[in-house]
Amino acid sequence: MGGISKFRQAERRSVLSQLAETFNKLKNQGRRALIPFVTAGYPDMPTTGRLLDALQRAGADVIEVGIPFSDPIADGPVIQLSSQQALRNGVTLKDILSLVSDARSQLHVPIVLFSYINPVLQFGIDDFAREAAGAGVDGVLLSDLPLEEAEGITEKLSAKSIDLILLAAPTSTDKRLQTIADNASGFIYAVSRTGVTGARDELSNEAALLVKRLRMFTPLPVAVGFGISNAAQVAEVWEYADAAVVGSAIVKEIERNTGHPNLVGLVEEFVRSLVPNGNTARGA
Repeated sequence: MGGISKFRQAERRSVLSQLAETFNKLKNQGRRALIPFVTAGYPDMPTTGRLLDALQRAGADVIEVGIPFSDPIADGPVIQLSSQQALRNGVTLKDILSLVSDARSQLHVPIVLFSYINPVLQFGIDDFAREAAGAGVDGVLLSDLPLEEAEGITEKLSAKSIDLILLAAPTSTDKRLQTIADNASGFIYAVSRTGVTGARDELSNEAALLVKRLRMFTPLPVAVGFGISNAAQVAEVWEYADAAVVGSAIVKEIERNTGHPNLVGLVEEFVRSLVPNGNTARGA
């Protein structure tokens, strides 16, 4: 059952993507990845641009940039609020691609756009793939993309050297995980628990089991997200996964410091604090 997945992934990775190169480098160094998330346009676009640079300085290995959407059903109240504010600011997908393009001169880490499918469909899949590639986007995660429609989108993005990252949930059957493995590239995003995004005091033990199951079907790196909010939780995830994604906790930090003259510096300090002290997975 796993043969199709491995064949397709080998075919796609005949030329390594930026994400594949990054995870290979981390693996060779005995390290795990930190993937912070910010919503584009929150609190405003100029600040988002400065935040991207700050996230890299703070130790991000990959950066996720959220595309604001009017009905973010997979997101909790913190990210929903940030999306609403960004939309009130008039942020468009075109603006976000321009932002990434402008930031590329300073950023050497891969950029992943985190979106719902509707903004991309409205933009046009072919136009989106072309312009995202031109802007320097390395990966795209479409959180509500039906798996049955993923293969065609994968081909369009892959033709522009953009990875399609897919979500896997603890409720996914083995058959579903196989389909995810068949269509994903870059890495697979393992949802730590059922429900919406949001920081939690404790992580579900479902995440480790899900990662173990995914390893049966794919050699791709696996990142765990939803609910990670501090260094102890990052360290816990690094014990069994290739990357930890932190979203709501960072957006909450932005919300808490909006209006502060050193907002970017305070967020950078917070993200830096997410890297576990003395964790050998990151090396010296």
